Amino acid sequence: MSNVFDMLKERGVIAQVTHEDEVRELLGKEKVTFYVGFDPTADSLHVGHFVPMMAMAHMQRAGHRPIAIIGGGTAMVGDPSGKTDMRKMMTREDIQHNADRFKQQLSKFIDFTDGKAIMVDNADWLLELNYVNFLREIGAHFSVNRMLSAECYKSRLERGLTFIEFNYMLMQSYDFLKLNQLYGCNMQLGGDDQWANILGGMELIRKAEGKEAYGMTFSLLTTSEGKKMGKTEKGAVWLDPDKTSPYDFYQYWRNVNDADVVKCLKLLTFLPMEEINRLAQLKDQEINEAKKILAFEVTRLVHNEEEAIKARDAAEALFGKGGAAADMPTTEIPASEFGDGMNVLDLLLRSKLIPSKGEGRRLVAQGGVYIGEGKVESIDLVIKPADFENNELIIRKGKKVYHKIVLQ
Repeated sequence: MSNVFDMLKERGVIAQVTHEDEVRELLGKEKVTFYVGFDPTADSLHVGHFVPMMAMAHMQRAGHRPIAIIGGGTAMVGDPSGKTDMRKMMTREDIQHNADRFKQQLSKFIDFTDGKAIMVDNADWLLELNYVNFLREIGAHFSVNRMLSAECYKSRLERGLTFIEFNYMLMQSYDFLKLNQLYGCNMQLGGDDQWANILGGMELIRKAEGKEAYGMTFSLLTTSEGKKMGKTEKGAVWLDPDKTSPYDFYQYWRNVNDADVVKCLKLLTFLPMEEINRLAQLKDQEINEAKKILAFEVTRLVHNEEEAIKARDAAEALFGKGGAAADMPTTEIPASEFGDGMNVLDLLLRSKLIPSKGEGRRLVAQGGVYIGEGKVESIDLVIKPADFENNELIIRKGKKVYHKIVLQ
């Protein structure tokens, strides 16, 4: 049976690991309890969480036990890692609402039945801490000089680092210690920007408990140019279908750059490496086949097979035949609001295809807006009810973004 460490390494999931030989041996010979933290600072997980979720699923499939820790306590402080400004403080009610949503989304990847995985909230222990006792028992193990050498703090010193954020490393390290004490958790996994916090937790367990602990970080999901993936003109690509529709989600992956397809297939799907290596040989126009497979697989994982099929069929109807599809992103406009006609820029704004009229003018000038099959030549174009077919009108922005307007 292959070692999950080797599989994760082959797929490019692992960025750093604290004791490579020991971790590989440990994962190959016994059941390991590990944890990944999620700060519930939004009401949905997004594409940036995708790699950690996949890694947890791979580890569980190999027989190891995941702990998903919802950072209800740490979210009330804010993690400075990878940030240039302090996070907005959240209420306890906001955090609980977001945590409940996370649980639903994580359950699509992780099996929580019969103790196969555990979900906990660090608010259970962090919010009840006695500050003086915490300083004496935990703070005494940390060197301020070493903490300030961590990249997450160095990058903030010039702009200003608050004391509340400075405590974050102690709090996350304490999480690792508590999970070690409560559940025998001896490995923390996280994004590569969490390296310093992971090291802090390992060191705390060694000093406080006299035990060895381990850490592993994931590769961040970036493009071949080094930019973070998961951003569009509309904002983040969310896993919640109410925030990013399955069709838009599918289209995001269908339209990734050619250079990023194989990396995404490795990190974000369960396709065997033999199949991925086959797809990696595709060149030029053939690479679109790999993009379609990527888009279908990730949409199926995050939503379900039915939604993935609907999104694929909608895309095929558009790209293959130039026609409309029922599952295309849609804006409904009352006939009373539309009146005798609407200027093309107003219609683009109304359907949220552009953020401003200035952007709309630029798109039209570059020939990037189509109504039906016809290119929009002027920003003065007025769309009239007679231009609709069965009360429907298709707008295309650029080569790949389609939107349906329904006149009610």
